[in-house]
Amino acid sequence: MQVTKVETVKAWVDWCNWLFVRVSTDEGLVGWGEGSLPGALRAVETNIHEIGEMLVGEDPAGPERHWHRHYHAWRWRGGAVGMTALSAIDLALWDIEGKRLGVPVHRLLGGAHRTKLRVYASHWLTGVRTPDAALEGAREARRRGFTAFKFIPATYEGLLADEAGEIALAAELMAAAREGAGPDAEIFIECAEFFSPRTIVLLDRALAPYRPGWFEEPLPFENARVMVQAQRTITTPIATGERLLSRAEFRELFEGGGCRVAQPDVMHCGGLTEARKIAAYADMHCIAVAPHNPAGPVSCAATMHLCASIPNFMILEQMEDQRAYRDRASSVPIRLEDGCFVLPDAPGLGVEPNLDVLAERPFRAHPIRERYGALWR
Repeated sequence: MQVTKVETVKAWVDWCNWLFVRVSTDEGLVGWGEGSLPGALRAVETNIHEIGEMLVGEDPAGPERHWHRHYHAWRWRGGAVGMTALSAIDLALWDIEGKRLGVPVHRLLGGAHRTKLRVYASHWLTGVRTPDAALEGAREARRRGFTAFKFIPATYEGLLADEAGEIALAAELMAAAREGAGPDAEIFIECAEFFSPRTIVLLDRALAPYRPGWFEEPLPFENARVMVQAQRTITTPIATGERLLSRAEFRELFEGGGCRVAQPDVMHCGGLTEARKIAAYADMHCIAVAPHNPAGPVSCAATMHLCASIPNFMILEQMEDQRAYRDRASSVPIRLEDGCFVLPDAPGLGVEPNLDVLAERPFRAHPIRERYGALWR
């Protein structure tokens, strides 16, 4: 078997673009990957085609062999664009491997520890600024079957204008969310790097009575040493890692105890080949894994196979607002039952993009200012 063609497909979804890669072979098998990087998508696409030139004519067998070949081919390896392109190709090769052998990818990763994966509703309570709305939003999450959700209780603009007032409002919103969700639900806090080593201590004290499950990226992710210091200071677990691009970038964080939950993203950290090594590295440090999972059906399915195959899986992100479209854009809707994803058992990743549905939403340029608002100004 040989690779004959590497193609890409783009579509605009909600606030960003999804990018899929299709790797075709001379025996008719096709593998699908995904590399959706907000803002720099066209650069990722260019990198995918550069890797594709090296891949055409090769036997696709052995995703790890190809991973090392492509990773070390770059003198200036790494970076979000290059690693996202490599990740997309890697996912497609795992898909082909499973299809060729007639087994789901989780079998290739060592077998499933579980066939149902607990999920949380991500970016829940978006725009909520009153306790009444937080109460009702939390109740709605439970009505939909979720036992956990994540929300942003403070804004960057609010912290700049009135730090004490914004943290006090965050506590009011959290109290209402806890009342609406009940004592047995987990409520995760997205901090979006808005805080400092000083202010995250204030937030930790203010929210402690309501038992937040984690603070996600409370500080800028680049400085692992400061994240380590923060985790030693606050009680709430820190979750981070969605923008770290290999196991090497997790080293200082893990070895210093800078987080209690790791959040690698299979679309950026090096695909399944590298993500499973990050998970093993986290397990060695008794750190749970709750992968970042913000994009389309291919990356979601790949992440599910990863989560099923590792012992230290905690919970998986579900972009609830995008679920209906993601299901339409998939050959097989990802099953969500009683707050859990049901693991695909078809050969390969178990899903493929629905190209007719994706064609309804053509690619759009994505200026950074549209995503980051006040930070741009």
